[in-house]
Amino acid sequence: MRLTLPNPGLEDRILSHAQLEKLELEEAGERPKWDNKAQYMLTCVGFCVGLGNVWRFPYLCQSHGGGAFMIPFLILLVLEGIPLLHLEFAIGQRLRKSSVGVWRTVSPYMVGVGIASMFVSLLVSLYYNTIIAWVMWYFFNSFQEPLPWSQCPLNENRTGLVSDCARSSPVDYFWYRKTLNVTPAIDETGGLQWWMVLCLIAAWGVLYVCCIRGIETTGKAVYVTSTLPYLVLTIFLIRGLTLKGSVDGIKFLFMPDLAELANPTTWLDAGAQVFYSFSLAFGGLISFSSYNSVHNNCEQDAVIISIINAFTSIFAATVIYTIIGFRATKRFDDCLGGNILTLLNTFDLPETNITVHNYDQVLRDLNATHPNIIQDLNLPTCNLNTFLSEGVEGTGLAFIVFTEAITKMPLSPLWAVLFFIMLFCLGLSSMFGNIEGVLVPLQDLGVFPKSWPKEAISGVTCLVCCCLGLIFVQGSGDYWLALFDSFAGSIPLLIVAFCEMVGVVYIYGVDRFNEDLVFMIGHKPNIFWQATWRVISPLVMLVIFLFYFVTTISKELFYIAWDPESEKFPTLEKKPYPSWIYVIIFILAGIPSLSVPGAAIFMAIRKWRDKHLDSSSPPKKKMSVN
Repeated sequence: MRLTLPNPGLEDRILSHAQLEKLELEEAGERPKWDNKAQYMLTCVGFCVGLGNVWRFPYLCQSHGGGAFMIPFLILLVLEGIPLLHLEFAIGQRLRKSSVGVWRTVSPYMVGVGIASMFVSLLVSLYYNTIIAWVMWYFFNSFQEPLPWSQCPLNENRTGLVSDCARSSPVDYFWYRKTLNVTPAIDETGGLQWWMVLCLIAAWGVLYVCCIRGIETTGKAVYVTSTLPYLVLTIFLIRGLTLKGSVDGIKFLFMPDLAELANPTTWLDAGAQVFYSFSLAFGGLISFSSYNSVHNNCEQDAVIISIINAFTSIFAATVIYTIIGFRATKRFDDCLGGNILTLLNTFDLPETNITVHNYDQVLRDLNATHPNIIQDLNLPTCNLNTFLSEGVEGTGLAFIVFTEAITKMPLSPLWAVLFFIMLFCLGLSSMFGNIEGVLVPLQDLGVFPKSWPKEAISGVTCLVCCCLGLIFVQGSGDYWLALFDSFAGSIPLLIVAFCEMVGVVYIYGVDRFNEDLVFMIGHKPNIFWQATWRVISPLVMLVIFLFYFVTTISKELFYIAWDPESEKFPTLEKKPYPSWIYVIIFILAGIPSLSVPGAAIFMAIRKWRDKHLDSSSPPKKKMSVN
């Protein structure tokens, strides 16, 4: 059954296959192209594989039943991720335009889909490059022995340790005070932190140099930024496996809890992780594929990149948990050693009387004979699984958990340098796609004069973004970054992806799309692609969107603050957002989302106006020549 919505004028907006062949030959020296297939694949891998693969996927595995989380992740990767990735590659390659150009060609009423992608890419770029600035700050501070986050500094009188550090930990203090200089609340700006301003300028400067001429320069940079993280991860895995407790970390990560499969949140998080880890709906992948030869095998590319993406997530999680296992074991040993020393001193026992192996039995015996004394000692509970289960994601994993583990390793500055080089490369290669999703649509929309060279367009865009990004290097910047991360790239991306699928299948026409693929790759898409494009993938995305929307509006919104004046310090404090922050949330999530129907309404009004003006204007009189 053929179900395609009316789309007048489509034949006039797209090139025929013969015209496309001719155009590719004519524009050979004009339109940018990839130097080779490896360059294109590395760019796409670098864009898809980002920081989320390293610091969010391991947390989701640990939170949702370990190895059991792999089941919904892989299922939804096949049903949701690969089909949409193939669709974006194919439509970009066929129409040879950016996201705005593609959806304006499919239908003038769909131009808002491309604009929404551009808005999301812009908002994500603002805070994503701030993370790269943080990484650069830690990288610059890694060339010290000992590492500056390995011990607390002395107070001003040099009579003791700084109070905030002594009450929390060296890694917490370096992150929250020396790096962020964080304020206790989001409505206290704290002013700009000059050292982070310099790092932010450096981060945007590096990005500008790499994208100064579009894919001509980014295509060269990806040879390093897309491959080096795998080398560093492999080095960390080899080193991690030699550390005490690494196997416990891996076991804890992958030990399956099949009961989690009955939890809807597990499936929701798996679907969201698949979606975000592919960088779908940002517009960058459509632009990248438009620079390919018209006969490039985009189907094969989608499958290969999907496999690499899934492998990277699992590989990175394994590496991360070898280090987390080592950290947890070290904390467990320190906890146990402290308790043993306390008991030996309290009861004046010989050192050999209490060991790690008989500690539990001795403690039970002493508690039976001297319960009051044991109670007064208030010994902390030492449990390895408790230390392992302290789930941390995002910046907390990178800048607190991992940095603490590195301080316990021999040659810690070396491992710190390697770790932050890896994060820098992961972040930078993802930014190539994000900035591509901003620059090219801006050009297509006519924001910049056509006479401007690429260098000027890239420079102005990076400069404006750098200025806007100053909000994240205030004392309250970490809270703002978390806000952007939660809302800028969530609901809008789901809406864009759903519109992309519906737009190609039911507005462009799936039969026409199939014919295009026969022309481009030599065969018609099989039943798997047909079923996922037409029904399964749109349905999955719709369900994820509805669940996400309902859970978001039904829960109380709060942020996590580091407040030394809090009674619970050093525990991070949950604080409700001030009422005015909901206006910001609407701007972040609402404006990109509403640009889809907004642009369609604008086009409809303009079309009605033009038609009305044409019908109301008097007919022109014909001049007769005698």
